[in-house]
Amino acid sequence: MEKNSIQAEIASYTGKLLRDNFGKGPSSVYVSIKRPFVTIYLRDFLAPMERVLISQNKMMKVEETRDLLMQELLPDIKATLKASGNLDIKNMYYDWSLDDQTGLLVGEMGNDKEEVHLDNYEKKAAIHEEIGKVSMQAEKWPEAVDSCLLNDRTLIITRFGILVKIEKELIQNGFGEHLRLAKRHLEKRLLDASHFEEILDTKVNNIFVDWDFNRDKSYIIIILQPSQPNGGNESDK
Repeated sequence: MEKNSIQAEIASYTGKLLRDNFGKGPSSVYVSIKRPFVTIYLRDFLAPMERVLISQNKMMKVEETRDLLMQELLPDIKATLKASGNLDIKNMYYDWSLDDQTGLLVGEMGNDKEEVHLDNYEKKAAIHEEIGKVSMQAEKWPEAVDSCLLNDRTLIITRFGILVKIEKELIQNGFGEHLRLAKRHLEKRLLDASHFEEILDTKVNNIFVDWDFNRDKSYIIIILQPSQPNGGNESDK
């Protein structure tokens, strides 16, 4: 199957799966595939009940509920990626921007034992320096940082070794979800879009963050204003 057909099938399935489980699916789904990553970018994704909760200033409750539901849906999404495009997804990450009604899922192919060299791009060193400064404010300077431009819309940044001792203790004592929610809000406040816009000389539309606490690994995904209307395959719902 051609790449565009695979992306369209994944976009269609993801939109339907979210609609069936949330009561409303995203209006648009953009799928991009470039090993070792698959990204699924969602636009206009907010269920009616979630809208009510947000109007009552219960945004944290929406995030908690989505996290619980996504843990149930991720195996289905992985299976679909395998069946549609023979994409062997080892780990998946996700995050939301409820204010913008957008979301992002990231599938990671391969595993940490495989040596992956991400492509270079202009201003890569400057981006890594900015990520280091932000990480230092929130936790500590990362032990390793790498990044790549998946396409003209998507900048993916990987961090290893950022958890501090108190965070590891909280995770060990069963407070991982509370820590995730707190870190999500803290880091996204610190990740100043204007700094990245200045470095990359393009507009930043969204910034997403997620972690794998067991591997002390984190992804930061910056969604840029694409040079063309569609930076990947889009499926309208």
